[in-house]
Amino acid sequence: MTTFGYLCSLILMCILVSSNAQLQQNFYAKSCPKAEKIILDYVHKHIPNAPSLAAALIRMHFHDCFVRGCDASVLLNFTSSSGSQTEKVGIPNLTLRGFSFIDDIKKIIEAECPGVVSCADIISLVARDSIVVIGGPFWNVPTGRRDGTISIASETLSDIPSPFSNFSTLQNDFAKKGLDLKDLVLLSGAHTIGVSLCTSFSNRLYNFTGTFGTQDPSLDSEYAANLKAKKCKSINDNTTIVEMDPGSFKTFDLSYYKLLLKRRGLFQSDAALTTSTTTKTYINQLVAGSLKEFYVEFAQSMEKMGRIEVKTGSTGEIRKHCAVVNS
Repeated sequence: MTTFGYLCSLILMCILVSSNAQLQQNFYAKSCPKAEKIILDYVHKHIPNAPSLAAALIRMHFHDCFVRGCDASVLLNFTSSSGSQTEKVGIPNLTLRGFSFIDDIKKIIEAECPGVVSCADIISLVARDSIVVIGGPFWNVPTGRRDGTISIASETLSDIPSPFSNFSTLQNDFAKKGLDLKDLVLLSGAHTIGVSLCTSFSNRLYNFTGTFGTQDPSLDSEYAANLKAKKCKSINDNTTIVEMDPGSFKTFDLSYYKLLLKRRGLFQSDAALTTSTTTKTYINQLVAGSLKEFYVEFAQSMEKMGRIEVKTGSTGEIRKHCAVVNS
């Protein structure tokens, strides 16, 4: 082979490797053509009966992508061979739900196409389909993610944005994952659905400065009084569930952002979005705009998040069972 021919072959090989390493729409069109419809059908069958799971599943997707990328490492159980506790038992993930939902879909997919569809893609598709089923936005989910083999509990604390974070911490947490301030505002918009335990914000009501009896001055006093009287009646309450977007927590709308401007965001991290001129401007633009415009922008940020540090090509594996690495 001539030098020119060798270079052409090398370039072609690089192009092929590069293209294989990218996510793409309908990645399973030939290898498992029914995969996406199986997932959609399962979501259509079950989410209407348990709509609160939609919020839980998009939260799972978010928590998965922020630790080691979107690789389903959040699904792994502890095993003696791994030698470390997994993300599942990391403090931010102790309230995650939906693991059995993912496992049930994986069983159906495995029966159709053994060893083909990754758990990482299943999480990504389920999160999207669940939000659409409850009337929320659609976003593209290119597929081809592979599953990670490492899951470490301690990384959840360092990588998953906390409800107690201030603006600069949130900015850094998102920037580490290639997400900007617009993404921060838009992805936080998922708080328009779902609920939280008092433990994620009761410090704002009872112990904000570290001295018992101090309250977060950035929280609307009337809203705080209502929370203390009717919801989180004690700083020790770890069972009461509170709507993140009161009166509208089942609807994917702009109400969350309107509440932020009234100083009624539930978390410290919600309130932090109004402390930056840049993010507050984004919030005002969203509130002044249409729901359709929000959906379009939210979709762009979700697709961007779904690409964080993905494993493709020959990296990682396709797990047979989502909770354990292949033996």
